[in-house]
Amino acid sequence: MKVSGFTFLRNGTILGYPYVESLKSLLAVCDEVIVALGNSDDDTLEQVQAINDPKLRIIQTTWNENMQDRGYTYAQQKMIAQFNCTGDWAFYLEGDEVIHEQDYATIRASMEKHLDDKAVEALVFDYYHFYGSPTTYAYSPRWYRRAPRIIRNTVRSWAPDGLFWLIMNENKQGRYPNAALAGCYLYHYGHVRSVAKMNEKHKRVAHYWGQKLPEFEGYGDIDPQSIRQFNHSHPIILQHWLSHDAEQQFTVNPDYQLSKRDKKHRLVSKIEKVLGGKDFTKKHYKLIY
Repeated sequence: MKVSGFTFLRNGTILGYPYVESLKSLLAVCDEVIVALGNSDDDTLEQVQAINDPKLRIIQTTWNENMQDRGYTYAQQKMIAQFNCTGDWAFYLEGDEVIHEQDYATIRASMEKHLDDKAVEALVFDYYHFYGSPTTYAYSPRWYRRAPRIIRNTVRSWAPDGLFWLIMNENKQGRYPNAALAGCYLYHYGHVRSVAKMNEKHKRVAHYWGQKLPEFEGYGDIDPQSIRQFNHSHPIILQHWLSHDAEQQFTVNPDYQLSKRDKKHRLVSKIEKVLGGKDFTKKHYKLIY
């Protein structure tokens, strides 16, 4: 079995991503890792080159600045990297996601288990969406709880945006992939970067979604019922980043007023609880195992 990892990056340092740590964790699981690396205004290229792993291949790209429709530029960059994967499986990891070292063997074993079962087109991970600090994470219907990150590399798939895949069927119509659980979590750190880095992200990323985002003033403006305490360990490889580049304290804004969306999610959460843990979050996959 051969496993390809892939991602796309641009301005990882400016935007505060733990992208070096993310790539190193992906290299620990994969037999090759492909990076579509966009023309950056910082040292992202040099930092990735400095990893100096023979399994790592960099493809330098130029982003389409005129494409502003719903993140499709992200989809283009994602697929440039995926189309260069040569493994049986293609493992997509975003620049703010990290694999815990305790799960390396579990992930490989899950791919081995389903290698010959062609009905399984993707593997789905559970998620910790850290929010505001390394000791708190977001958990509500607003945040996807599971997402496919490994796709079988012999099915015809494409990405409408950076987040998920569609499988092309015989009529060339897209559908979500049939999936099995990977059996572990991915650790998502995009919402613990500093307020300054988050504002930089808002300024640079909104362009590709045809939006203009307001200034990010901090992590406190959120429904407190959507925040949970994290009492487990973080990936060892991320310890330095967490100590130096992440926000350390999270406090809810006492003047925050619940939005209509917050109230809706609270209601959905209550219904989920009544139904014994039913998950009503958006799913970009069809779970068959």
